[in-house]
Amino acid sequence: GLDVVVLRFFNVYGPRQRPDMAFTRIAMCLAEGRPFDLFGDGLQSRSFTYVADVVAATIAAMERGSGVYNVGGGEEATMRETIALLEEAAGRALEVREHPAVPGDQRRTKADTVRIHADLGWSPSTSLREGLGAQWAWAAARVAAR
Repeated sequence: GLDVVVLRFFNVYGPRQRPDMAFTRIAMCLAEGRPFDLFGDGLQSRSFTYVADVVAATIAAMERGSGVYNVGGGEEATMRETIALLEEAAGRALEVREHPAVPGDQRRTKADTVRIHADLGWSPSTSLREGLGAQWAWAAARVAAR
C-alpha cells in the first residue's frame, strides 16, 4: 500500500561529485597538472547525466510519478570525448596514462528515457559540454583556493 517511485540514475556528474569518480579525477588532474590514469581504450561510452537534471527529474517524479523511471543524459559520449571536452574547458592538455581495462567494466551504458519523458515530460536540459564546463570551473576554483 505504499506510494513508491523508483528512479535509476545513469552516470551522474557535476560540481562536488565524489572524488573517486572519473570526471572529478580528470578535472582535478587538469587543475593540478597531474597525469590521469585511463583504464581501457577510452572508447567505453555512457549517457552521462548532469546533477541539476537529476534534481529536476526527482522533483517531477515526487510530484506526479508512478513506477520505475530511468534518469539519463541525452548525450552518449566516450571517455576520450569527455576528456577532450574537459581539456577544452580547461584550455590545457591532460597527460593520460593508459592501463588495461578493469575486469567487469561495462563497454556501454545508455538510459532508455522514453517512459520518464512520456509520463512526466522530463528530458535532460544540460548539455555535456555545459555540465563539464561547470565541473571544470568547480575543480579549478577548488585548487586555486588552496
